[in-house]
Amino acid sequence: MKSLTSLQLFLLLLTTVFNLFSSTAAIGVNYGMVSDNLPSPTEVANFIKTKTIFDSVKIFDTNPDVLRAFANTGITMTVTIPNGEIPNLANEGAASAWVNANIQPFHPQTKIKYISIGNEIVLIGNPAHINGLVPAMRTLTEALRKAGPQFQDIKVTSAHALNMFQGLTVPSLARFRVDLTETFFKPVLQFHQQNKSPFMINPYPYFELNVMSNNIDFAVFRKTPGVFDPASKKTYSNALDSLLDKTYTAMSALGFGDVDIVIGETGWPSLGDPGNKAADMDNAASYNGHLIRKIVSGVGTPLMPNKKFETYIFALFKENQKPGPLTEKNWGLFQPDFSPVYTSGALRDGPQPNLSNPGFDVEVKV
Repeated sequence: MKSLTSLQLFLLLLTTVFNLFSSTAAIGVNYGMVSDNLPSPTEVANFIKTKTIFDSVKIFDTNPDVLRAFANTGITMTVTIPNGEIPNLANEGAASAWVNANIQPFHPQTKIKYISIGNEIVLIGNPAHINGLVPAMRTLTEALRKAGPQFQDIKVTSAHALNMFQGLTVPSLARFRVDLTETFFKPVLQFHQQNKSPFMINPYPYFELNVMSNNIDFAVFRKTPGVFDPASKKTYSNALDSLLDKTYTAMSALGFGDVDIVIGETGWPSLGDPGNKAADMDNAASYNGHLIRKIVSGVGTPLMPNKKFETYIFALFKENQKPGPLTEKNWGLFQPDFSPVYTSGALRDGPQPNLSNPGFDVEVKV
């Protein structure tokens, strides 16, 4: 073999580095607005574009002020249709009217990437929503097709909570709930496979603490001995990898391991009610700091090595009017004045968190 010249070696290195960073997974943020003290959508769009690492945003409605604010920013958007609208969307006329009202005035100036029909409908458990999801996804996809070629790049999906597995087991043996496998999850995944759209999940290790013996260090990516899966012979260093691999295993068991997984929501609260030892700034900083590093590096999981996951962190801001326990108001990375709640690594030129687990360090190999 001929030896490479110094110029050829330089170009090879440059190409390798370029490919590494151009192929990193998209990392975005959930932009909720259940608050009376938030800046304007235009200010938010400018902040995300100029100050943060985020290249995508997920909202929980189709707020026209927000969609207009993100026009021509290059930031991709995921919009959400409320659960209550699912049954009606199976009607062709209703689906077309929805697209005409909520998508056509904004796209492609605002780059709408996904439409999430409903949110965590299996967790909520309304049969009309569960039974109506796949018909609604099909009809809405057809409505986008009929609306014109400029809408063909928008994919339809739905965000799922992780109450969808049958019992407690190791990641490599996970299966979807028996009562919903054939009637719900299989048709949902068939739709995604046929339409090349992603299966969107909301993995929250914070909400899984009760089934992991309250192992907070494992949940927030701190260094631990890990959890061994005797079936796959893999050791898990963190809870998120375990949840992702459970999802992949359940999908693969039905023949849909080729469908992409998108993390629609994940995060950690920085403050909770008295007695809540899990919700604090140190744990939030550890979880989201390691999460960002992990997603950007594209290291994947034990069963999906080097897999890049498009990920949306919950949430951009603290939201002072959210109902429920104190944690519900304190998932935000930023205060309403754009100051960081803690160091997460979300600011483009800001300080980096002190990560206690070096396992996700990025190595550029040539």
